[in-house]
Amino acid sequence: MIISVQNQKGGVGKTTLAVHISYVLASSNKKVLLVDADPQGSSRDWAAAREDEPPFSVVGLDRPTIHRDLPKLSDGYDHVVIDSPPRVTDLARSAIVASDLVVIPIQPSPYDVWAAKETIDLIKEASVFKENLKSVFVINRKIVNTAIGRDVGDALKNYDIAIAKTEICQRVAFAESAATGQTVLELDGKSAASKEINKLVKELLNYGD
Repeated sequence: MIISVQNQKGGVGKTTLAVHISYVLASSNKKVLLVDADPQGSSRDWAAAREDEPPFSVVGLDRPTIHRDLPKLSDGYDHVVIDSPPRVTDLARSAIVASDLVVIPIQPSPYDVWAAKETIDLIKEASVFKENLKSVFVINRKIVNTAIGRDVGDALKNYDIAIAKTEICQRVAFAESAATGQTVLELDGKSAASKEINKLVKELLNYGD
């Protein structure tokens, strides 16, 4: 399966999700390729910060020909995860066309909900050429026990896009693990953050079926 993590708005946690999705998939004895399509190279920076090699391959491919280049590049891999760029429409469009499933991380903020329309428009545009393209919102960095944390799901229902049941909460473990090129699962595989990520990936695989 080819999963792209997309949002035209920056700072929503795309790289964090892309890295963690890749890690969980690789932990299931699958060969995984993480494609860093963001010119900022955040996924590549994460890999460079590690003391050892990550359990999946990380390559940079930040040009608007991803949909043409990926079939050859991904040969032999079970799964591909694309860490897509914000505010670079041609790159985002190419990554969406290359995908089987588009994951849209959304923070519980009115600004994020409003900004989602730009990404959804790109998905609708790509769906004309790719009939079986699927997409799903993932509520990310949710702050528990807040009104906006509870209400964001209702606001997203105005869009004709599925909403993942699994929500990822705001936790310091994500920042701590990123600093050393790790994942929350490596810091503590039994933590609440690890459980949320594992549950999310399991749900995403069902969306891709």
